[in-house]
Amino acid sequence: MDEIVILSYFIALTILFLFGSHGFLMVYYYYKYKDVNPSPREEWEPKETVTIQLPIFNERYVVDRLIDSVCAIEYPKDKLEIQVLDDSTDETVDIVADIVEAKRAEGFDIVQIHRVDRTGYKAGALKEGLKVAKGEFVAIFDADFVPQSDFLKKTLPHFHNEKIGMVQTRWEHINGDYSILTRTQALALDGHFVIDQQLRNKAGYFINFNGTGGVWRKSCIIDAGNWQGDTLTEDLDLSYRAQINGWKFVFLNNYTSPAELPATISALKSQQFRWTKGAIETAKKLLPMVWKSTVPLRVKLQATFHLTSNIVFPFILLAAILNVPLVFIKNSGLHDMYFYLMSIFVLAFVGSFLYYLYSQKDIRVDWRKKIVMFPLFMAGSMGFAVNNSRAVIEGLLNRKSEFVRTPKFKVVDRADSWLGKKYVDRKLGMAVIVELILAVYCLIGVGSSIYYMEIAALPFQLLFFVGFSFVATMSIRHAFAKSKA
Repeated sequence: MDEIVILSYFIALTILFLFGSHGFLMVYYYYKYKDVNPSPREEWEPKETVTIQLPIFNERYVVDRLIDSVCAIEYPKDKLEIQVLDDSTDETVDIVADIVEAKRAEGFDIVQIHRVDRTGYKAGALKEGLKVAKGEFVAIFDADFVPQSDFLKKTLPHFHNEKIGMVQTRWEHINGDYSILTRTQALALDGHFVIDQQLRNKAGYFINFNGTGGVWRKSCIIDAGNWQGDTLTEDLDLSYRAQINGWKFVFLNNYTSPAELPATISALKSQQFRWTKGAIETAKKLLPMVWKSTVPLRVKLQATFHLTSNIVFPFILLAAILNVPLVFIKNSGLHDMYFYLMSIFVLAFVGSFLYYLYSQKDIRVDWRKKIVMFPLFMAGSMGFAVNNSRAVIEGLLNRKSEFVRTPKFKVVDRADSWLGKKYVDRKLGMAVIVELILAVYCLIGVGSSIYYMEIAALPFQLLFFVGFSFVATMSIRHAFAKSKA
């Protein structure tokens, strides 16, 4: 039995080591391509017709902010079309209708396209709007975004090559310091954009459109097979199909599109579930196409790593469960050689730390203040293992689910609150119970490590305990939170 536990733990750590060590490769690319930046067309005039699509679903709190910011984008009105792709089922429909009427009176070419049938969800709405889009280029913003006024001036000049199909901007966080929850999200997203997106793009690997804050060449979307709603990550799906077809993407690290981060744990859980499951669905759908394509082997390998990275979550969960019996097994003194060997896996933790450290140093003056959130971010990632493992398993088993959008509450600073507002999901599912049980279980592991003086194991036992406790208690607290009014 001990051998089975050790072998299972060894396999879990091997998977986590492989993905965690990717941070070292990214640090290497960071130094290799540090001074390489995308060059826009030097002489550019706003001649192209642009369509801006705003896919929304029940966004009464932020839709006015979204439309106002888009209408403030500096571009000739006669060359700018705005489509509000409204799948809403509540009063948002009327709010949008009033705003659109007012903006049309100001001379904007803006239209509300309302669907009563959400076929294809966001992908279906984008595809429906594309049928009548006038623009040669199509910019997309989700409801939580507040684009800067010079967005088109900064992105369109990068379409200097006919094979450039998409330009993606880095997300910035308008409420990144709102709470511990938003601070850890900001750290995670900075790592994805500053390291993953920027360096994979510079190294010639595939990157993905992040669903918002970017511009597509319309012909690229059509050539790649248009938007498809058979995965929960329609953006990742279309991105890979386009690049397999030979289209090139550009990522702008030095230009940002501000957005609001989820302020509640339930909203973050639904977002993480959708992203995780959608990536697995996309991997199953497109990896055969990637390997049959003519792209270089190194691109195929990196694409495989990128699309399958979420597979780590079930192994994080497995490691959490096996950590406790391993304390007792190790102290039986019968398997010392295996434990000496497994000590090398701590390097994966170092790789992950460097990954996020360099992302903060690259864009934050106060990076020292930001990186102190890394231990809590790691703990939170472990705490999300239950939620995201379920997403991975459902994706692998082809279990289809609804596209659950992330609710926004116009929470920008600490004076704002989501309490008492619509769209707050207060349901407590079985996952919270499992997280609580795992928190207690990992606390036993902490006690066992202290008792046996397993100092090396203690930090990881603590991370698992803090992670499951943090996610579970915050889920309960948010579910039962009452409005101060």
